Amino acid sequence: MSAAQAPHGRSETGDALLLTPGPLTTSKSVKEVMVHDWGSRDAAFLKINREVLEWLPGIINAAGDYVTVPMQGSGTFAVEAMLTTFVPPTRKCLVLINGAYGLRAKKILDIARRASVVHQTPEDVPPDLAEVDHILCADKTITHVFAVHCETTSGILNPIEAIGALVRKHGRSLLLDSMSAFGALPIDLNTIGFDAVAASSNKCIEGVPGLGFVIASPAALDKTAGNATTLVLDLYDQWQNFAKTGQYRFTPPIHVIVAFHKALEEFFAEGGQPGRGKRYAENARVLIEGMRELGFKPLLKPQLQAPIIATFHMPTDKAFVFQTFYDALKDRGYVIYPGKLTVADSFRIGCIGRLNAGHMRDALAAIGEVIGEMKVSRKRD
Repeated sequence: MSAAQAPHGRSETGDALLLTPGPLTTSKSVKEVMVHDWGSRDAAFLKINREVLEWLPGIINAAGDYVTVPMQGSGTFAVEAMLTTFVPPTRKCLVLINGAYGLRAKKILDIARRASVVHQTPEDVPPDLAEVDHILCADKTITHVFAVHCETTSGILNPIEAIGALVRKHGRSLLLDSMSAFGALPIDLNTIGFDAVAASSNKCIEGVPGLGFVIASPAALDKTAGNATTLVLDLYDQWQNFAKTGQYRFTPPIHVIVAFHKALEEFFAEGGQPGRGKRYAENARVLIEGMRELGFKPLLKPQLQAPIIATFHMPTDKAFVFQTFYDALKDRGYVIYPGKLTVADSFRIGCIGRLNAGHMRDALAAIGEVIGEMKVSRKRD
């Protein structure tokens, strides 16, 4: 098949398809609502924002029990706000690390001068639950445990239910980074029992970047007054201001919030988490099976693979040059991600966003063309 015959990746607005873990391809309708202006204290915008905050806990079976505290900025703003608000200066946090986002959490705690202890496994290995149990038994000064739901460094799905059970057994508090999984993979307050979970607008809900949020227990939040290390990332103060005024303390990302509201409407219309997760799971199945057929080796075993982003080993064939591969795919309308592993040379392809199985098949056809032009061997392991 020649390059002229290859399916070209185009979104509803004619842009290249983002096969990434976010920012990601969004619907035309989500983009279109951003062409208008709203006053940040106007009743129309306040209603939109209130609905966003009220809808989010229901996605994780926490409606009526937990509250949403939004935080202007990227997902990392929300994670830093969660860690530095919930972990007091005199307490200690166990950080479970198997990728860049666990490492980032550790760095946040270090900069905030919060005590921490680490349990680290390779990027393709989930936490050792027996070791976590041992650490919590041995160190009674640990009050909080931080875990990443889906670590997009590799695409690994971490066992948050089992982690939550251990944390609950030891009477500690679980803080969860579900940035790349919220809305696609099930999270149930009744089975996990977290104090807070952080996520953002531009992942599986398919909004645009600029808003993080933390869904938290009011009882736990109520104990956090005075913990924050910065004014802008103080979740307690943000929560209290919403309770008193219904408004942000500082200028909110209005267009992002309105787009997020539209994205949530489309999320619920698709069937919520089960519907969104089903589409992503099919995307991942088509992608990984197709890449195997093309000779690429996935990093993760199937039971560890989340349907969010897949990591593939770089081919050993000297004809394969990643930058050439990347650029040729981008020219065909498909944007992928370089690898982020320390254990192997790799690259990543995302399965989330306004994409379906047809898009994944078209991307695979383009990948087949590119490696054919590069004369890369398709020998399978």
